[in-house]
Amino acid sequence: MKKAFFSIIFIALVSQFVAESAAICSDLNKENQNMENQLTSRRQGLAVIAALEAKGDIPGLESAIAVALDNGLTVSEAKEALSHLYAYSGFPRSLNALGALQRVLEQRKASEIHDNPGKEADPLPADYDALKQGTEVQKRLTGKPFQYSFAPATDYYLKAHLFGDIFARNNLSHADREIVTVSAISTLRGCEPQLIAHVSGARNMGVTDEELRALPELLEGEVGFEEAERLRGALAVVFGENHTPVRAVDFSVWPKGEPNTAYAKYFTGNSYLAPMEGGMANVTFEPRCRNNWHIHHKQVQVLICVAGRGWYQEWGKEAVEMTPGTIIAIPAEVKHWHGAARDSWFQHLTYHKDVQEGASNEWLEPVTDEVYDRLQFPEKS
Repeated sequence: MKKAFFSIIFIALVSQFVAESAAICSDLNKENQNMENQLTSRRQGLAVIAALEAKGDIPGLESAIAVALDNGLTVSEAKEALSHLYAYSGFPRSLNALGALQRVLEQRKASEIHDNPGKEADPLPADYDALKQGTEVQKRLTGKPFQYSFAPATDYYLKAHLFGDIFARNNLSHADREIVTVSAISTLRGCEPQLIAHVSGARNMGVTDEELRALPELLEGEVGFEEAERLRGALAVVFGENHTPVRAVDFSVWPKGEPNTAYAKYFTGNSYLAPMEGGMANVTFEPRCRNNWHIHHKQVQVLICVAGRGWYQEWGKEAVEMTPGTIIAIPAEVKHWHGAARDSWFQHLTYHKDVQEGASNEWLEPVTDEVYDRLQFPEKS
């Protein structure tokens, strides 16, 4: 009797597990399908290689080119995208990127990988009027007649060459070209007005809002947080939405490191750890990430902020703002926490000194949202 009872229970549990697993797989498939509906693999490839070209990240670009080719981008489309970008990122970066594409193709050919050459652009008619056609294309992109009378020569170059000659090459659609352009300008500091204009122009050229909204997440994963955040700001302007800018940090200066999984249970949010020489470590906090209240017994902890903005707080005292150059020596036996501001990534170096025998760390309760959200940085005069 007992045996039969436990068999029934076991079968029920297995059935529940299978049903839950199927539901999870179904949800994941839906998420993947949604991403595909938002931005095809081909356009994802165009976006990533464009951003890496403009950023000047040649090693990253070479890897991205290989992935894009594997996902169906043709050689002709890759060449065209990188050539198109000379008008936005300059000939030096465009030529460097085309050299990277050439190397990748040679390596793949040596490995007997046969890439699809794709269709070349059709030749233009003998009577093609680049200035006339370019003027119409520019009007469609901007949504209104455009005349840059301050610099007539530049106005001519824009109309006749960029929107006339380049946009007339039909191995990339106008929508493809705007995906490429938006992704590239997202990497360029100080070009936010042009980025906003091209986000708006991309919509006029047939890029869907869903595709545009999918780009920041793609760029954050494949190119960088700063580039994605810049694009989020431009999208918010165009869509009339609120957006609180988040300060990024340059991980090429202080490495982000690997996910801090060993101590994840003592953190709210995601942190990253990069061990350094001499027992020092660089800790990176994403926005709003902070560690629990904790105490260092029989040792002094030193914090040196190197990037971004964050907080340090001792129990019973006001929180202290941390910005690059801030140094804090935390006495032994003092309950405290430290972490990022809500609108900024944050990096600090940390090490221990005056370490006595039996030194240890005691992890305590999390810093609640109620405590954290009360913190306000002082107004700058």
